Amino acid sequence: MTVHSRLIQTKIGAAFHADREFTKGNEDNSEIPIVLIPHKHCLPTFQLNVPSGMFVLYQKWNANQGLLEPGVKWMWLPWYRISHMVTKSVVSYNAPAKNCPTADNIMVNVDLSLTFQIGPDEEAVTKFVYGLGAYRLDELLSAEAEEAIRALVYSVTHDEVDDLREEFAKGMLSTLNSKINCYGVRILHVKITNVVLPQELQDRLEKTTGFKTKLGEEEKNHENRVRVFEDEATKGLEIIRKTNAREIQMLKAEQNRYCLERQDMEERARGNAKVQEIESNLVSALEKKKVAGNETVQVLTAERKAEELIKNAELEILKIMIQAQQKADTMVVESEALIDVAESKAGSMISRARAEADGAEALSEKRRFELEWSRLEVLKKIAGNGRRFITGEVGEELLSDLVPV
Repeated sequence: MTVHSRLIQTKIGAAFHADREFTKGNEDNSEIPIVLIPHKHCLPTFQLNVPSGMFVLYQKWNANQGLLEPGVKWMWLPWYRISHMVTKSVVSYNAPAKNCPTADNIMVNVDLSLTFQIGPDEEAVTKFVYGLGAYRLDELLSAEAEEAIRALVYSVTHDEVDDLREEFAKGMLSTLNSKINCYGVRILHVKITNVVLPQELQDRLEKTTGFKTKLGEEEKNHENRVRVFEDEATKGLEIIRKTNAREIQMLKAEQNRYCLERQDMEERARGNAKVQEIESNLVSALEKKKVAGNETVQVLTAERKAEELIKNAELEILKIMIQAQQKADTMVVESEALIDVAESKAGSMISRARAEADGAEALSEKRRFELEWSRLEVLKKIAGNGRRFITGEVGEELLSDLVPV
């Protein structure tokens, strides 16, 4: 049986001793330091060496500030402190379970080994340090591992325990990861390294093994005797096989002859089929030529009809153009006549205007009388249509028209 591992958190003097402490813990697998807490400085430190290869968390006035980068820190003030140093290495954890009852009530001891790693980033490390810690991780792994081992062993008999190692490892790996991944810890591998049965049972099993060995020897002797009988039977079978081989050769020769006859018949059938194919191709070619000739005739007929339609359309267009030209000539003659008439009317109007200009003074009194008479006629019509109320500028204009100047 292996020694049960314990995950611990321990204090160290200076931060640069962390590698030595982690290595020392790995040499003795009973206690494994995974978290180190360096000594707090009460005075300013001129030079602080921060080692690499691990997660280093620091605080300011006891408040977490995250990860501290490795290297030399100058003038390290006392209100800053390295709070936790967490290993980045893969940790191997042994969790043996003693006196686990099987389904047939045999007490067995099972050695379990698992590997885990903390990280890989600042968030995961912070969750682990402030949410779980080394001691509670140790308790969780120990309890879960022992519970899973006992459940596995109780489900099988003592001779089937070794057969379930891989199945158990896969199931426990997923179970543990589902429970502790939220705390920034990843389980990488789970393995059952050894299964120890009680000494008395081991002695009985050794005797059983010896008996099985003797039984195996007897089985081999029996197999030798059976092999002798099989050799004799094989000789008899060989004679029968040779006889059958000769008969098979005869049958194959007959089969070959039938095959040749069948091939001859197939060749004749292929020749007849080829002749029929050629004849059908000739008939098809003739039909295609006939169809092509009909198509040519139809194309020529269509072209002839198209030419006739085009000629008829051209004649119709020419006729319309001649009629339009005639109509245009007629309209030109009529417009010239109208121009002559307008010129004669304009000449008469010019003559009349000249005559009126000559007698303008004589006719001015007559035109004034005619205008006054027309105004009075309009006012007469307005007065004869009943009363009306007219105001504004329109009323004033009407009154001015009613009163003669």
